[in-house]
Amino acid sequence: MDLATRRRRQALFLLFFLPGIALSSWVTRTPDIRDRLAASTGQMGLILFGLSLGSMIGILCSGRLTSRYGTRPVIGVGTALIVVSLAVISAGALLSSVPVVVAGLCAFGAGVGAGDVAANVDAADIERVTDKTTLPTLHGCFSLGTVVGAGVGIAATAARLPAHWHLAAVTLIAAAIFLYAMRAIPAGTGIGAPGQDGSGGAESKVWKDGRLLLIGAIVLAMALAEGAANDWLPLLMVDGHGLDAASGSLVYAGFAAAMTIGRFSGSFFLDRFGRTAVIRASAVSGALGLVLVIFSDNAVLAGAAVLFWGLGAALGFPVALSAAGETGPNETARVSLVATIGYVAFLVGPPGLGFLGDHWGLRAAMLVVLAFVASAVFLAPAVDTRRRTATADHDGEHSRTP
Repeated sequence: MDLATRRRRQALFLLFFLPGIALSSWVTRTPDIRDRLAASTGQMGLILFGLSLGSMIGILCSGRLTSRYGTRPVIGVGTALIVVSLAVISAGALLSSVPVVVAGLCAFGAGVGAGDVAANVDAADIERVTDKTTLPTLHGCFSLGTVVGAGVGIAATAARLPAHWHLAAVTLIAAAIFLYAMRAIPAGTGIGAPGQDGSGGAESKVWKDGRLLLIGAIVLAMALAEGAANDWLPLLMVDGHGLDAASGSLVYAGFAAAMTIGRFSGSFFLDRFGRTAVIRASAVSGALGLVLVIFSDNAVLAGAAVLFWGLGAALGFPVALSAAGETGPNETARVSLVATIGYVAFLVGPPGLGFLGDHWGLRAAMLVVLAFVASAVFLAPAVDTRRRTATADHDGEHSRTP
């Protein structure tokens, strides 16, 4: 691996790490911010809808923007939005203003949604250049960021540091990481060839690929599992299992740590057992964790079960994105499509689970997440695209043999 590629890879590690810190800093302070805004569970679902709406706007624009301008400007604008949004959410918490917090969350979602697809396209290009499994490790850096952010959030909560000062400090750290990392991202990656710019006929053909849609369904299930924890886990443990705010944040930190372990060890298990077995085992682990969290009345057991939930949710998104890029031509459009399907979970999940939680409790609401995760057990073979690609290449070579 040459020096430029190594620096580019390290820069992507930081650019995945940054939104992890930002997200977990928000999540660990949701009980405090909820109280400061005097919002009910249902109202918090609507507030979180701002995050989901921004995510969908970002994700729907990102594929076309990446195909037209390349990954660098899209990653740059998306990450800058994350930094700015942290400052806005901080101001909203200080002013106890629901509209300002919603606006900040919407900007945050747009930044993550736009930057995420472009960063994954860049990472998939690194996988192609180096012929090494990279996406799970990169997503592991995101999870590592959530662990670090959650740890700081727990300390800030225990010390009764106001949420707005905590988030203001995170804003400064995120800005420094952003300015340092963007220097190593090259221009031109992801720009589509004529007729392959993510619009028109090429995009419609991608939507007709049945295998790609099955991969998208796996992402939908796993993204819902991850998103449900990111949006609701501290409140689920506080309201559903009677923990205090600091303990609820600690459980979320355990979830983030489990995801980090799962993603950093993912390359080993993928190379050893293959994608289908890994996705199937992930779905079983996630379902087991959810069952214990939902049905156990023992808060300690429920908190420990979150580790299974985190391990189960860890690899679904990165593995499916790697598989999506191998299903055919126009990699940017394919990765964008699968990511878009996954982000539907972030759009529908928060308000939907909040609505159900208002009527039947958050523990009962998680039954929906359990059903989706269980379905991934049966959909897992769709991610085995490497064998199909190898077969296609072999057939192509055979057809060219005189």
